[in-house]
Amino acid sequence: LLFQILGAVILGFGIWILADKTSFIAVLQMSSPSLKTGAYILIGVGALTMLMGFLGCLGAVNEIRCLLGLYFTCLMVILITQVAAGLVIYFQKEKLKEELSRIVRSLIENYDPLNDDERNLQDAWDYVQTQIACCGWTGAKDWEDNEILMNQSLTAYPCSCSNSSKDFQADSGFCNLDDPVNGTATYADWPVHEQGCMDGVEKWLKDNLGVILGVCTGVAVIELLGMILSISLCKNIHSEDYTKVPKS
Repeated sequence: LLFQILGAVILGFGIWILADKTSFIAVLQMSSPSLKTGAYILIGVGALTMLMGFLGCLGAVNEIRCLLGLYFTCLMVILITQVAAGLVIYFQKEKLKEELSRIVRSLIENYDPLNDDERNLQDAWDYVQTQIACCGWTGAKDWEDNEILMNQSLTAYPCSCSNSSKDFQADSGFCNLDDPVNGTATYADWPVHEQGCMDGVEKWLKDNLGVILGVCTGVAVIELLGMILSISLCKNIHSEDYTKVPKS
């Protein structure tokens, strides 16, 4: 039962990644096919874990050694895969960070409130900037590369970046500066948050690192205990001694 619950949690997390349209996960999911692939993998692992939990219960209740052996093998494969994925993420973190930076910068440069084809992605990024209280990836200067803002001589700025109370009702699109100097401006003239979203995301990860590691460790321990239990049950199940069966 415990592994079926664990499988349901993993399955639900994968579905959440695919369905979420209003967070930083949505920005990554809609911009990078690798995250979408990872979500499908999570869904597959969750479904497999639920199936293995059922087979493990069936094997334990009916003392079927092959099912317990299959349960042990699948758990071992899942655990090794999780450890390998963790190591890949750890050793490739700089490369992943560069890829993430490229995705967000491209989104900022091509941001267009009138582009309905990219509406979901742009709304997700506006949501990130509003919730984290940040602007751009490394800072508001990133928005100077936006084509629309450049055409307006930077006399407008992204509303979702605003730290001004008058813009609280506008959480997407561009807002106009009240008094641009000589009809031109720079990002330093914008009433926006100084923090870049990269720092905000890293701060969130650091603040929640204990929870993330705790959940990952808990899942690994549960899987390890399941492997130990299944192999112990498998060893304690004795094969039938057919020499004791009466002959007709």
